[in-house]
Parts: sequence; C-alpha cells; structure tokens
Amino acid sequence: MVPGDLKYSKNHEWVRVEGNTATIGITDFAQEQLGEVTFIELPALKCTVSPGNQIATAESSKAAEDIYTPIAGTITEVNEELEDAPEQVNEDCYGSGWICKMELSGNSGVDKLLSPEEYQDLLEKSR
Repeated sequence: MVPGDLKYSKNHEWVRVEGNTATIGITDFAQEQLGEVTFIELPALKCTVSPGNQIATAESSKAAEDIYTPIAGTITEVNEELEDAPEQVNEDCYGSGWICKMELSGNSGVDKLLSPEEYQDLLEKSR
C-alpha cells in the first residue's frame, strides 16, 4: 500500500507536506518488517533536525529500530497517543500511527524524496 499523496524516503519513512508543516511516519512496508510495535520513543519537541538524524526508536516483537528523518526542520508536535497505544503504527501507519510533525527549514530536502511511483519501484526491486 503506497498512498499517492505522500513523499517517501529510501529508508521507508513517509512525509505528508501541508504548507510549511510536514508529518512523518513509517511506511506499511517498514511496519510489516518490524512486526508488532510494542513501544515508541518519540522525538523531543523544538529539536532541530537534519536529514539522516535519528528522531525516534520503535521497539517490536522482532527488534528495535531507529527511525530517521528524511528532511530538515524543527519538531513541533509528537504523537503522544503512541506512548499508550504504539500498535497504531501497525494498525494505521499512514493515519493515527504518525510519529511527529515538523516545521520545514528553508532547505528541507523535500525535493529529494521519492514520489509514490518511485517508492513503489523501490519496493518491487527489493522483493
């Protein structure tokens, strides 16, 4: 499942850009690979990040995986509901399972993200 209204990273994060705000989460492929998510360590608010910085950690029945931001900006909101219900990442990764929101920096790197078609091609090549 690759929604057409999002941008994607090669590391399986998704980004929804609305004006100067971006919402970040992990893709359906990533949550499947993780297995049942049992804990999410969320990023700190007001933290400025660059592409490739770790913003969260997801622990699952299989492993613990770091989640990296594919874009630059300042964390403005975190999905606190994940603290009590981390399974939302598995159940609705593109909706209620989002990780954080950020205000984009001037050189955010959004233009370097993959289109839905490019991400779908990446998935097909990795199988």
